[in-house]
Amino acid sequence: MKKGDEMKKVNVSRRAFLKVTGAAVALPNIITSSALGANGRPPASERIVMAGIGMGGQGSGDLRQFMGDPRIQVVAVCDVKNQNLERGLSTVNAHYKNKDCKPYVDYREVISRKDIDMVMCATPDHMHAQISIDAMKSGKDVYCEKPLTLTIAEGRKMVDTARRYGRVLSSGSQRVIGDFGALACAARSGKYGNILETYATPGGPPRHCYLPGEPIPPNTINWDLWLGPAPMVPYHPFRCGQAYGLGGQGFRSWYDYSGGMMTDWGGHKFGAVLHGMGLDHTGPTEILPPDGGENQYLTYVFANGMKLHVGGGGPKYICEKGEATPLREFKVPPGLRWYEDGANTPIKDLVNCVISRKRPFQDVEYAHRTATVCHLGNICYSLNRKLKWDPVKEDFIGDPEASRLVDRPRRGPWQI
Repeated sequence: MKKGDEMKKVNVSRRAFLKVTGAAVALPNIITSSALGANGRPPASERIVMAGIGMGGQGSGDLRQFMGDPRIQVVAVCDVKNQNLERGLSTVNAHYKNKDCKPYVDYREVISRKDIDMVMCATPDHMHAQISIDAMKSGKDVYCEKPLTLTIAEGRKMVDTARRYGRVLSSGSQRVIGDFGALACAARSGKYGNILETYATPGGPPRHCYLPGEPIPPNTINWDLWLGPAPMVPYHPFRCGQAYGLGGQGFRSWYDYSGGMMTDWGGHKFGAVLHGMGLDHTGPTEILPPDGGENQYLTYVFANGMKLHVGGGGPKYICEKGEATPLREFKVPPGLRWYEDGANTPIKDLVNCVISRKRPFQDVEYAHRTATVCHLGNICYSLNRKLKWDPVKEDFIGDPEASRLVDRPRRGPWQI
C-alpha cells in the first residue's frame, strides 16, 4: 500500500446497536446467540451497521451480498419507489428472521442516523454524487454503484469530500477484476511486450427525453425525490423505468439521468483496460471522434502514447508482440493493483477497508477517472470534433463550449 493510502483509523464498534435518530428501535427481550456472536459471527457491538439506498434489481443484489458478510448488519433500506422499498424491506427481514429493519423514502433521514456506519448507493446515476457526498459529510463510508457520476465535476467533488472527511468510498465495478483481471495480468506479464493500444465496446450515449407527462399512479413513487437535482419535468414511467439498455423505457436512455451504456458498461470495460494499462489514476490528453477514415472508432490518446479505441469488441490489449490472451492460471504481475487482504469482490474489499481504513481497489479516485473517460467520450460524440483534455486540471484546453459540459446546473436545493 502506497504512503498515504491508509486513512485515519476509526472505531467501527457499534455505539448503540440499532439506535435511530430521535427514537430507539425496540430490541428483543431475549438476547439471542446471534446477537452475542455465535457461529463465528461478530457480536452486534462489533458489526458494521449499514443501510441500503436504492432497492432496484442491482441494489437488491448488492444488499444480499453485503448481508452474506457476517461483519455487516443492515438496519435500514430506502427507495422512492414503494414496490422497491417493500421488496428491500422483506429481503432484509427475511435474512435476519426479524422485523428490525426500518424503511425510508427520503435518504436524508437515513444518513441522519448516528448508528449507521456505511451506506450502499444503488440509485439511478443522477443521484450518486448527491447521496454519496451527503453521506460522507454525515460520517458514513459509501459503496456507490457504477457509473460513479453523471458529470466529470461531480467526481472530483466526491474525491475531495472523501479525503476531507476521511471516508472510504468504493465503486461497484466488479467485472474489472472478476471478468477482465486475468487478461490485464497477461497484458502486463511482459510476455507480449509493452501495451500499445486497447479496445473496449461499452455501448452508446443517452439521448434527450421528450416524453409527455402522465398522472402518477397512487402510492407508487415520490417523483420530486426521484428527480432530485435533475430538471423538474412531468412524470412518465419510462423516464424512471428500470428497463436495461437504450430502448427508451428506462432511465439509462435519457441524458438528464444517465450517461447511457457508455457509462454503464464503460465502468466495467473502460475500468478494466485503464487498470491494465496502469492509467486509471490519470486521463487522456486527446479524444478523437470517428471520422470514417484513419479513426474508425472514437479514440483516446494518453500522454505516454497509448491509445484506447471505443469499438472492436474487447476489452483487448494490442502489444508489441501481438494481442494478449488470458490464461486460466495467472499471477498478478508487480505493479498491477489488486484486491488485498483476501478479498475477491469489491464488496468484500470495501468491508475490509472500512475496518482497516485503507483505500479500496475501486477507490473513489480510480472510479472517478474511469467515469471521466466515459463522460469525455459522450462529450466527443456530441460535439463531433477533436478535443484536448488536461487530466491534471480536469478541463478542456482552448474549448469553452466543451468546458461547459464538464458539469451541469442542479435543481433547487440539490447542491453538492
